[in-house]
Amino acid sequence: MNWVRGDLLGSGTFATVHLAKHVKPSVNIPSLTAVKSCELSDSLSLQKEKNILERLTSCRHIIKCFGHDQTFENGKEYYNIFLEYASGGTLDDQLKNHGGKLPEKLARRYTRSVVEGLKYIHENGFIHCDLKPPNILVFENGNIKISDFGLAKEMGVEKDKKLVGTLPFMSPESLMVDRVYESPIDIWALGCTVLEILTGEPVWNMGYNPDMFKLLDRIIVGKEVPLIPDEISEEAKDFLKKCLVRDPLKRWSAEMLLKHPFISDDKTVSSVKESTFLSASPITHSDYSSWNSSTVTTLPSNSKEWSEIESDVKLLDCLPKKRLVPLVTNNYCFARSI
Repeated sequence: MNWVRGDLLGSGTFATVHLAKHVKPSVNIPSLTAVKSCELSDSLSLQKEKNILERLTSCRHIIKCFGHDQTFENGKEYYNIFLEYASGGTLDDQLKNHGGKLPEKLARRYTRSVVEGLKYIHENGFIHCDLKPPNILVFENGNIKISDFGLAKEMGVEKDKKLVGTLPFMSPESLMVDRVYESPIDIWALGCTVLEILTGEPVWNMGYNPDMFKLLDRIIVGKEVPLIPDEISEEAKDFLKKCLVRDPLKRWSAEMLLKHPFISDDKTVSSVKESTFLSASPITHSDYSSWNSSTVTTLPSNSKEWSEIESDVKLLDCLPKKRLVPLVTNNYCFARSI
């Protein structure tokens, strides 16, 4: 593949993202894409993402992968995957461009697109595991696409006990000792995402001095759910209540949600004009710059600054000793393995 690495779009713990200019574009690859890269020796996650995207090719709400290659640059060997470039940036960028939150009509349209994408993902045997505004792309034509499948899992195949995801968007059952990753965890994250884009506020109100361990206490011990505000429409409230159910067996599926009046009214959904799209400065499927830490000790004030929890993160090592007793005696543990 003949291409030139362009401007840096973002960087993080696991990969960097640049613009890629293709010298000989074709019907199979556009002249401009995003290229997501990491050192070959650390590329298992990126290779996994590429393989998953190659199996999810028939949905217009899933980011496209145009292939991969390996390069030798500055004395190091890199693994690269080529992805669609989204001129509208992420859903987080659109929130900023709209003053912090989206008009409800636009939120309905975007939500329907995300639910259609989730339905397709789940029907094909996968779970995204990290749905949130920074992982949802906005394109110039107003289309919405789900991106960043680095933490995705295949249903019924991967049985490890890793704690994966971004804490404010993680469902209660995914924080348990005997955690099971099934499609309902994406529905919980969807509810958190919709709540954030409708209100412009963090999913969990943590004040000015956020503390991860207090939040874990609230979710696991206190059995709290995110607060649904009064100022949104009744349809929006009911939609969120169908997503933010603590019992995963009672959470609605993506297929069921597509029939919910919040997003099922075609006239309401289609009435949002493409003019509501606000272009963002060049960015691609992930804004990595604020996710550099893989070990969480405190909670930032907004969702974009939260760190991903994955791989070798062992939260038991981070927990203050005074919190170990109540958490463990209530059969909850936040570690990679027990």
